[in-house]
Amino acid sequence: MALVLGIESSCDETAAALVDSDRRIVAQRIASQDAEHAPYGGVVPEIAARAHAERLAPIIAGVLDDAGVTLADCDAIAATAGPGLIGGVMVGLVSAKALAMAGDKPLIAINHLEGHALSPRLADSSIAFPYALLLVSGGHCQILRVDGVGQYKRLATTIDDALGEAFDKTAKILGLGFPGGPAVERTAREGDAKAVPLPRPMVGSGEPHFSFAGLKSAVLRAHESGAYAVADIAASFQQAAIDCVVDRLRIALAEMDDVDTLVVAGGVAANANVRAALEQVAADHGMRFAAPPPKLCTDNAAMIAWAGIERLGQSDPLDISARPRWPLDPEADPVRGAGVKA
Repeated sequence: MALVLGIESSCDETAAALVDSDRRIVAQRIASQDAEHAPYGGVVPEIAARAHAERLAPIIAGVLDDAGVTLADCDAIAATAGPGLIGGVMVGLVSAKALAMAGDKPLIAINHLEGHALSPRLADSSIAFPYALLLVSGGHCQILRVDGVGQYKRLATTIDDALGEAFDKTAKILGLGFPGGPAVERTAREGDAKAVPLPRPMVGSGEPHFSFAGLKSAVLRAHESGAYAVADIAASFQQAAIDCVVDRLRIALAEMDDVDTLVVAGGVAANANVRAALEQVAADHGMRFAAPPPKLCTDNAAMIAWAGIERLGQSDPLDISARPRWPLDPEADPVRGAGVKA
């Protein structure tokens, strides 16, 4: 049985985990930085990098102690090498390089997005390739066809903001605190999703790409007008975002008629309302719906360790560089209006 140590530090979660080839999370520790970033209403890269540097070594030691193993018992070291906030990514990757060199272990550099993309297979052994993937997180919003490890075809992306970013900015506008996604979801439970007339950007267009910048602006105008309750704005925003995702997804799925499973992954996949809407989309298309448990949706090291298991047998050179941008499908055509996040 193989055992891989995973390290994740791409944003504001410092994490390490041990996962074995039987899909068992042997041990995992995650240190949140919510308190450090809360005063700013969002993640400050310099603060995040400093916190990773201070916390990562004891977290790794703690995970090994929790499992009752040593570095010698690990078959490989897997670490996020991008995309993400470059300071944090460098902290995790350099730490992994040091462990790999000290323990004479293979280093497996993992694309953070691939960690999300493969995480449902850690939670459910019955999920087989190919499958349709909706990847929705703070920095990314994409629809992909997943044909295997390292085999991704991007069918849609955002031309401006990611869905998770839209949730976070809405929370900041409404003064709901940080992290924003869960705060908006909680507040929306008390509101009327039909109370505030908000736009559904790109809905009705023939292309499957996303846009959320206009929706954020509409939320700001609604809040500044003083005409609506905060809970109603939150609920209306959440419903508008879901309507956009559902409409875009239906178009993309028409290009994957040979795929029978719809998978959602990424931090926004923890939102119960989003999941319910996607389950209905899958049912309407006669597809199975699959999503990792909420603890595997947000950034974590177990998904990175599992991606290392999926790639076991390969290794990367110790001089591999951290990457702030790293597309899953580098051959995808550029999207009109999309920036570097695409």
